[in-house]
Amino acid sequence: MLADLKEVLVKARSEKIAIAAFNVPNLEMVRAAISAAEQLNLPVILQHAEGHDSLIPLEEIGPIMLQYAKQSKVPVVVHLDHGKSFAAIVRAMKLGFTSVMIDASDLPFEENIARTKEIVKIAHSLGVSVEAELGHVFTSSLGGGEGRVPDDNEIGNIDIYTDPAQAKQFVAATGVDCLAIAFGTVHGIYLNEPKLDLNRVEEVYKEVGIPLVMHGGSGVSAADYQRAIDKGIAKINYYTYANKAGGAKTKDFLTEASQEYFLEDCVIAATEAVKADYLDAMQAFSRNKKNL
Repeated sequence: MLADLKEVLVKARSEKIAIAAFNVPNLEMVRAAISAAEQLNLPVILQHAEGHDSLIPLEEIGPIMLQYAKQSKVPVVVHLDHGKSFAAIVRAMKLGFTSVMIDASDLPFEENIARTKEIVKIAHSLGVSVEAELGHVFTSSLGGGEGRVPDDNEIGNIDIYTDPAQAKQFVAATGVDCLAIAFGTVHGIYLNEPKLDLNRVEEVYKEVGIPLVMHGGSGVSAADYQRAIDKGIAKINYYTYANKAGGAKTKDFLTEASQEYFLEDCVIAATEAVKADYLDAMQAFSRNKKNL
């Protein structure tokens, strides 16, 4: 069933779990996500990042995401991830997406507020939830797609994490439904052990009182997932490691298979691997859920 992001995340906070948000730039990942969610009887968020238009346009994958969401036995949010352009955000809403992200985090604070406020006004008039971002979630040199990881000297000179006082001002001014914050995660593959400022999560949540979002959710330990959830995280974006699992399985399948290769067999093997990775992630995000 098609679900509202705000409603799903508020419920998640009350249950002290986080909802998995999977970027699904192909049919196989859509099917794997829905299958995993139904198996665990948990809500799920299907996402299309504007940056993934190079893999498949929003107009092609969006209707597929919506169709699977509507037919699902569990609540499914269909979400535009990292919407940078006004045009892409409006297209997603016109398609029927139930939530959108306006990502103006690379702009000056006041401009981020102005752009976010404009999207919130339009989206809320249509019953669409809005996520925004405040802070700098960088990207590793492997995978990802937004920004980059600063070197140690840069980290020493700038505060890359979300400022709690600014977050309070931002939420009050914009009326967003959830906020993506920076506290040490990165997009892509971790080259070193993540250094998470979990106290920052708690401080921000105390100031804003709305569900928080973890970007760069792949590769974090189960224990750190739970600590972050306890402190305010209700949505975890997850893509790179599931994508990697599908690729690794395809490689193994082609190496081990003794018969002729058929594309459909490769697709089935990869989809099963992605689903298995999704199941692990969703269980990690929902450790306190009684039915797991």
